Amino acid sequence: MIINAITEKDCHAFLERGSIGRLGCSLDNQPYVVPVYFAYESDYIYVLSTLGQKIEWMRTNPKVCLQVDEIAGQSEWMSVIVDGVYEELPEPQYTAERAHARTLLQKQYRWWINALAERQAKGGEALIEPLFFRIHIKSISGLRAIEGAQASLKNV
Repeated sequence: MIINAITEKDCHAFLERGSIGRLGCSLDNQPYVVPVYFAYESDYIYVLSTLGQKIEWMRTNPKVCLQVDEIAGQSEWMSVIVDGVYEELPEPQYTAERAHARTLLQKQYRWWINALAERQAKGGEALIEPLFFRIHIKSISGLRAIEGAQASLKNV
């Protein structure tokens, strides 16, 4: 297996076709990682959520990351990491941005399920208020593993 860095252009193309990733945030030196459906466009990652631990943590510490991968096998995969800043999109000041986020997210099959299913299970019939946020991308990097020459222990 050979592992190579991928270009920033390839990272952006990978995010354009992605739909689920792992959002990482932290508070008081404690990391927290959860799966999220997302939509990517230009300098932003858009996400639908509900109020909970990750939102509370990101409001306190807006530095976040998103990891997205595609795994064909143990020696054939691609992974992209986005570092960025959490930006909540509340009504009414972000009405246009929320509509844009919804338009982008609706292109994904069942894009709302992660955000609402867990909260519905915990809250019963109570009305669930959706919360849109975006990650303003500050840096992006990626790696790709491909079948190839076997690495020797001398090279590791």
